[in-house]
Amino acid sequence: MRRKTFDALLSTGGLVVAAVLIVAGALGLWAHSFANSNVHDQLAQQKVFFPSAAGIAAQQNAEITKYVTPYAGKQVLDGQQAEVFADHYIKVHLSEVAGGQTYSQVSTAFLKMKPTDPNYQQVAGQRQTLFQGETLRGMLLNAYGFWKMGQIALTAAIVSFIAAGVMLLLSALGFWHLRRVSPAAEVFPKLGARTPAPVER
Repeated sequence: MRRKTFDALLSTGGLVVAAVLIVAGALGLWAHSFANSNVHDQLAQQKVFFPSAAGIAAQQNAEITKYVTPYAGKQVLDGQQAEVFADHYIKVHLSEVAGGQTYSQVSTAFLKMKPTDPNYQQVAGQRQTLFQGETLRGMLLNAYGFWKMGQIALTAAIVSFIAAGVMLLLSALGFWHLRRVSPAAEVFPKLGARTPAPVER
Protein backbone atom coordinates (compact mmCIF):
# COMPACT_ATOMS: atom_id res chain seq x y z
CA MET A 1 0.00 0.00 0.00
CA ARG A 2 1.18 3.47 -0.85
CA ARG A 3 2.24 5.50 2.17
CA LYS A 4 0.09 8.43 1.03
CA THR A 5 -3.01 6.22 0.92
CA PHE A 6 -2.20 4.77 4.33
CA ASP A 7 -1.70 8.23 5.90
CA ALA A 8 -4.91 9.54 4.31
CA LEU A 9 -6.95 6.63 5.65
CA LEU A 10 -5.57 6.93 9.17
CA SER A 11 -5.90 10.72 9.28
CA THR A 12 -9.48 10.64 7.98
CA GLY A 13 -10.35 7.88 10.45
CA GLY A 14 -8.92 10.03 13.23
CA LEU A 15 -11.20 12.90 12.21
CA VAL A 16 -14.22 10.59 12.29
CA VAL A 17 -13.31 9.29 15.75
CA ALA A 18 -12.74 12.87 16.97
CA ALA A 19 -16.18 13.88 15.68
CA VAL A 20 -17.81 10.95 17.50
CA LEU A 21 -15.98 11.86 20.72
CA ILE A 22 -17.08 15.50 20.44
CA VAL A 23 -20.71 14.41 20.03
CA ALA A 24 -20.36 12.06 23.01
CA GLY A 25 -18.86 14.89 25.07
CA ALA A 26 -21.69 17.23 24.15
CA LEU A 27 -24.26 14.61 25.16
CA GLY A 28 -22.42 14.11 28.45
CA LEU A 29 -22.56 17.84 29.17
CA TRP A 30 -26.27 17.88 28.38
CA ALA A 31 -26.89 14.90 30.70
CA HIS A 32 -24.93 16.62 33.47
CA SER A 33 -26.86 19.86 33.06
CA PHE A 34 -30.21 18.06 32.93
CA ALA A 35 -29.51 15.97 36.04
CA ASN A 36 -28.25 18.95 38.04
CA SER A 37 -31.13 21.27 37.17
CA ASN A 38 -33.75 18.54 37.63
CA VAL A 39 -32.44 17.53 41.06
CA HIS A 40 -32.10 21.17 42.14
CA ASP A 41 -35.65 22.04 41.10
CA GLN A 42 -37.20 18.98 42.74
CA LEU A 43 -35.31 19.47 46.00
CA ALA A 44 -36.04 23.20 46.10
CA GLN A 45 -39.78 22.43 46.02
CA GLN A 46 -39.47 20.18 49.09
CA LYS A 47 -38.03 23.04 51.21
CA VAL A 48 -35.87 20.73 53.35
CA PHE A 49 -33.38 22.60 55.56
CA PHE A 50 -30.46 21.42 57.67
CA PRO A 51 -30.75 22.40 61.35
CA SER A 52 -28.86 25.44 62.57
CA ALA A 53 -25.41 25.14 64.11
CA ALA A 54 -26.96 25.52 67.56
CA GLY A 55 -29.52 22.83 66.77
CA ILE A 56 -26.79 20.45 65.62
CA ALA A 57 -24.72 21.05 68.75
CA ALA A 58 -27.77 20.49 70.97
CA GLN A 59 -28.26 16.98 69.57
CA GLN A 60 -24.84 15.91 70.87
CA ASN A 61 -24.35 13.25 68.23
CA ALA A 62 -20.84 12.73 66.85
CA GLU A 63 -21.97 11.60 63.38
CA ILE A 64 -24.43 14.46 62.93
CA THR A 65 -21.87 16.97 64.18
CA LYS A 66 -19.20 15.68 61.79
CA TYR A 67 -21.22 15.47 58.58
CA VAL A 68 -24.08 17.94 59.01
CA THR A 69 -22.25 20.93 60.56
CA PRO A 70 -20.75 22.12 57.22
CA TYR A 71 -24.32 22.55 55.90
CA ALA A 72 -25.85 24.10 59.03
CA GLY A 73 -28.90 26.22 58.23
CA LYS A 74 -28.69 25.60 54.47
CA GLN A 75 -31.47 24.33 52.24
CA VAL A 76 -31.00 20.92 50.62
CA LEU A 77 -30.55 21.77 46.93
CA ASP A 78 -28.13 19.25 45.38
CA GLY A 79 -27.37 15.56 45.46
CA GLN A 80 -24.44 15.79 47.83
CA GLN A 81 -26.53 17.64 50.41
CA ALA A 82 -29.38 15.17 49.92
CA GLU A 83 -27.04 12.24 50.64
CA VAL A 84 -25.73 13.88 53.81
CA PHE A 85 -29.23 14.69 55.07
CA ALA A 86 -30.47 11.17 54.29
CA ASP A 87 -27.55 9.09 55.57
CA HIS A 88 -26.13 11.24 58.36
CA TYR A 89 -29.20 12.94 59.78
CA ILE A 90 -32.45 11.10 59.06
CA LYS A 91 -30.84 7.65 59.32
CA VAL A 92 -29.26 8.53 62.68
CA HIS A 93 -32.61 9.60 64.13
CA LEU A 94 -34.46 6.61 62.67
CA SER A 95 -31.98 4.25 64.33
CA GLU A 96 -33.11 5.67 67.70
CA VAL A 97 -36.85 5.22 67.12
CA ALA A 98 -37.20 1.48 67.70
CA GLY A 99 -33.78 0.21 68.70
CA GLY A 100 -32.43 0.21 65.14
CA GLN A 101 -35.35 -1.70 63.63
CA THR A 102 -36.63 -0.74 60.20
CA TYR A 103 -40.19 0.19 59.24
CA SER A 104 -40.72 -3.28 57.79
CA GLN A 105 -39.70 -4.98 61.04
CA VAL A 106 -41.80 -2.71 63.25
CA SER A 107 -44.78 -2.92 60.91
CA THR A 108 -44.63 -6.74 60.92
CA ALA A 109 -44.63 -6.76 64.72
CA PHE A 110 -47.43 -4.19 64.87
CA LEU A 111 -49.72 -6.22 62.61
CA LYS A 112 -49.46 -9.13 65.05
CA MET A 113 -50.50 -6.98 68.01
CA LYS A 114 -53.96 -6.39 69.43
CA PRO A 115 -55.33 -2.96 70.37
CA THR A 116 -55.45 -4.13 73.95
CA ASP A 117 -51.68 -4.72 74.14
CA PRO A 118 -50.04 -2.27 76.57
CA ASN A 119 -47.49 -0.91 74.08
CA TYR A 120 -49.85 -0.89 71.08
CA GLN A 121 -49.92 2.93 70.77
CA GLN A 122 -46.15 3.18 71.20
CA VAL A 123 -45.44 0.72 68.41
CA ALA A 124 -48.06 2.41 66.22
CA GLY A 125 -46.25 5.71 66.69
CA GLN A 126 -42.88 4.12 65.90
CA ARG A 127 -44.35 2.56 62.79
CA GLN A 128 -45.67 5.91 61.55
CA THR A 129 -42.41 7.74 62.31
CA LEU A 130 -40.30 5.13 60.55
CA PHE A 131 -42.59 5.12 57.54
CA GLN A 132 -42.38 8.88 57.11
CA GLY A 133 -38.64 9.01 57.79
CA GLU A 134 -37.72 6.16 55.47
CA THR A 135 -39.94 7.57 52.72
CA LEU A 136 -38.21 10.96 52.89
CA ARG A 137 -34.81 9.28 53.09
CA GLY A 138 -35.58 7.18 50.02
CA MET A 139 -36.63 10.25 48.04
CA LEU A 140 -33.46 12.09 48.99
CA LEU A 141 -31.25 9.12 48.08
CA ASN A 142 -32.99 8.84 44.70
CA ALA A 143 -32.14 12.49 44.11
CA TYR A 144 -28.55 11.76 45.15
CA GLY A 145 -28.31 8.81 42.74
CA PHE A 146 -29.64 10.88 39.83
CA TRP A 147 -27.26 13.72 40.70
CA LYS A 148 -24.34 11.29 40.89
CA MET A 149 -25.09 10.03 37.40
CA GLY A 150 -24.87 13.66 36.25
CA GLN A 151 -21.43 13.98 37.83
CA ILE A 152 -20.28 10.81 36.07
CA ALA A 153 -21.62 12.20 32.78
CA LEU A 154 -19.57 15.37 33.32
CA THR A 155 -16.40 13.33 33.88
CA ALA A 156 -17.12 11.26 30.77
CA ALA A 157 -17.68 14.45 28.76
CA ILE A 158 -14.34 15.91 29.84
CA VAL A 159 -12.52 12.68 28.96
CA SER A 160 -14.28 12.61 25.57
CA PHE A 161 -13.23 16.17 24.77
CA ILE A 162 -9.62 15.48 25.76
CA ALA A 163 -9.55 12.32 23.64
CA ALA A 164 -11.10 14.25 20.74
CA GLY A 165 -8.35 16.88 21.03
CA VAL A 166 -5.68 14.17 20.92
CA MET A 167 -7.27 12.58 17.87
CA LEU A 168 -7.47 15.95 16.09
CA LEU A 169 -3.80 16.56 16.80
CA LEU A 170 -2.82 13.12 15.51
CA SER A 171 -4.95 13.61 12.40
CA ALA A 172 -3.33 17.00 11.73
CA LEU A 173 0.11 15.40 12.03
CA GLY A 174 -1.05 12.65 9.68
CA PHE A 175 -2.13 15.14 7.01
CA TRP A 176 1.09 17.08 7.49
CA HIS A 177 3.09 13.90 6.93
CA LEU A 178 0.91 13.06 3.92
CA ARG A 179 2.08 16.25 2.14
CA ARG A 180 5.74 15.47 2.77
CA VAL A 181 5.91 11.79 1.85
CA SER A 182 6.99 10.66 -1.61
CA PRO A 183 4.15 9.48 -3.90
CA ALA A 184 6.11 6.29 -4.60
CA ALA A 185 6.77 5.43 -0.95
CA GLU A 186 5.33 2.17 0.32
CA VAL A 187 4.15 1.38 3.84
CA PHE A 188 6.04 -1.90 3.90
CA PRO A 189 8.60 -1.57 1.09
CA LYS A 190 10.44 -4.80 1.86
CA LEU A 191 7.23 -6.81 1.74
CA GLY A 192 6.28 -5.22 -1.57
CA ALA A 193 9.60 -5.95 -3.22
CA ARG A 194 9.94 -9.07 -5.39
CA THR A 195 12.43 -11.76 -4.49
CA PRO A 196 15.04 -11.94 -7.27
CA ALA A 197 15.08 -15.15 -9.25
CA PRO A 198 18.00 -17.47 -8.54
CA VAL A 199 20.91 -17.24 -10.96
CA GLU A 200 21.55 -20.45 -12.91
CA ARG A 201 25.14 -21.63 -13.22
